[in-house]
Amino acid sequence: MNDADADADTDTARLRAAARELVDVALTVQDAAAHATSALTGVALPHALPACGALLRATTNGRGLGWAFTGGGPLLTAAAKIGGMLGAESLSVRVLATSLRLRVAAVAIAHPELTGDPMLARLIDAAAADRDLEAVRALRALLKERGAVRALSQLAPVFGEVLALRALLDENPLNDATAWLIATGKGYATADPITGLSNRVIAVLDTGEGAARRVELSAAESALLCTRGSLLGFLGNISALGTTGRILIQSVEGPDGVIRHVLQAPGMRAGRPDGESPQDLLGAFSSAVLASSPYSRALAEAVADYGLPPEAELALVGHSAGGAAIMNLVQDAAFCARHTVTHVVAVGSPIDFKRPADRRTWVASVTNQHDIIPTLDGQGAGTCFDLHPDWYVVDYGDATHLFPLCHGIDHYRANLADDLPEARAVIDERLTPYRGRVVRSQAYLLFDRPPGPEGFPFLTVPTRSVAEGGVELPIRCHESRALTAYFAAHPAVAAGLLEGAGVGPAVQVAGRALVAVHVAANRCASAGAYAELQVGVVVPGPFRRRFPFVPDLLRAADLRRSGSFLVGTAVDAPVVRALGSRLWGGETYLTPLKIRLGRSAEVGADQILTLRGRLGPGLPLSDPGVVAYAREAGVVLRSCVRTRGPARLHAAPPLRLVVAPQSAHPLAGRLRELGLDGARPLLCLSTAVRQSLRDAAVPVPR
Repeated sequence: MNDADADADTDTARLRAAARELVDVALTVQDAAAHATSALTGVALPHALPACGALLRATTNGRGLGWAFTGGGPLLTAAAKIGGMLGAESLSVRVLATSLRLRVAAVAIAHPELTGDPMLARLIDAAAADRDLEAVRALRALLKERGAVRALSQLAPVFGEVLALRALLDENPLNDATAWLIATGKGYATADPITGLSNRVIAVLDTGEGAARRVELSAAESALLCTRGSLLGFLGNISALGTTGRILIQSVEGPDGVIRHVLQAPGMRAGRPDGESPQDLLGAFSSAVLASSPYSRALAEAVADYGLPPEAELALVGHSAGGAAIMNLVQDAAFCARHTVTHVVAVGSPIDFKRPADRRTWVASVTNQHDIIPTLDGQGAGTCFDLHPDWYVVDYGDATHLFPLCHGIDHYRANLADDLPEARAVIDERLTPYRGRVVRSQAYLLFDRPPGPEGFPFLTVPTRSVAEGGVELPIRCHESRALTAYFAAHPAVAAGLLEGAGVGPAVQVAGRALVAVHVAANRCASAGAYAELQVGVVVPGPFRRRFPFVPDLLRAADLRRSGSFLVGTAVDAPVVRALGSRLWGGETYLTPLKIRLGRSAEVGADQILTLRGRLGPGLPLSDPGVVAYAREAGVVLRSCVRTRGPARLHAAPPLRLVVAPQSAHPLAGRLRELGLDGARPLLCLSTAVRQSLRDAAVPVPR
């Protein structure tokens, strides 16, 4: 370290020491104001009017305590709130605001960009001077110029101090308590510093007793797991898991031959809150601001299922929300009574106001000063408090100031590997009992609440075995995607295909016959994964010659009369093809199928057709399922696919069906005869995810 760095460190220490002393002064002044207010309400009138007047002047005069009512009954409490709304300040608030300004100045020594950047300096100065309009304009200019991500990244080192200043000096009385908590280091921010909305209002939305289920990792994921315990190895495991709602528990044979265990918890899962995973946004928030959350309770369930021996030692490693969750777990006295938690390592986590139930637990906290997430509890790089003299705290800065890049687990891991060798060595040394051969690994998928049996209740149905391939009917599919496209076809060709079928004439639109092309990718089915393609002429069904088609099309399959009289079916699984005559009847072909459905559709059936294009916007509805008819041995068969899941109805989507050129496949020939080569659908029904039940076809009574 050179002389300039030493001088900078000295100046920073002096500013923080002065800020800490001002906190004590502010608290003393606040106590004096509380006593004065209490005495004011207890003065006996009329004998003590002079004393009453003196106390009133002391608690309202700007040269004394300022507008310093604190409590004192409903009347004085209302007076304090009204004064705050009118901009009246107390002496304690002014002292505390000065402390926050000193902290900003201390951080600016290590981060000169805060004061050297005109836009950042303008915002900080306006916030510190209680110039609301100027602060809003400065923030708007900063966001417009650099975007929200870059702006927050640059403000991160003093984010908590700037928010606390705004909360102290604005006219909103609802956020004053939060400002005092942040500024005095007495506890985590209990409310939003801007609006004053209680954090618990949001956190209580994250409910559930927590649950964990064993899952197997893919071969590629398993190959990435560490085979020997170390800090970088455990963080690498968290990176391999990703933010997928899973955690990992490993058993490690230490240098002394003792088997110990390590729980590794990733951060927040990307996307909107889903009410199922405790690793979503709500779970991350509640883990940070509450002492217990579904995430921590799910971790406890995973540890219980893993089956730790009595007195076994356990280390916890977490990133981001995972770090907050493991600290909640180690705060649980009952959990610590069941298990010996020896070490906790939290990386990029807001854990300043969490305490282990067992004082013997060693805690390490690693935070990047430009990472906003660790400051969500109100304490950041500018703190002047030594909140954890018994913890190993690494609070550092690097050249990467951009959030969320500086928050990523891979970035923290690279920092510890390349930029913080001293800190890594200290943590690894403390983790020596866990540095050895990994003898067992088990991943868990976490839930807010215990999930029901897979497919319950829709797929919980009686089953029976059939001879062909030992398959059970009905075929139960836990996850599939499907698309049904309706085309206008040659009416004469369609009439010829239906001759003698006994299911009525083809449904027509503007003089053209309606033909349905149905495809489905059944990725998780009781008969194994398979894809299917069915082409059929849409008919009103047996016993009807006319039928209101569109309303019936959207009716659930088990109640629907209309359906498609099958021209042909193709599947890509031999076991399903062998069942074709039992499942739907008619001709079934075995051919490779490729089906991709999303915002666009891409369907490929070897030697038959391709169907590609955008689906466009659609009307949301429930998937109605599929009904098909076929004729075998003089009997009309009706097959039905019952489904559960959301669907979308697309009017005239820009898809195009192309028949395989020069193909001799019978189904390709049928499509050409119907005039569908190059056709665009009139209507499409798409399903991104659904469950389905396909049972055997049944004869239609005469």
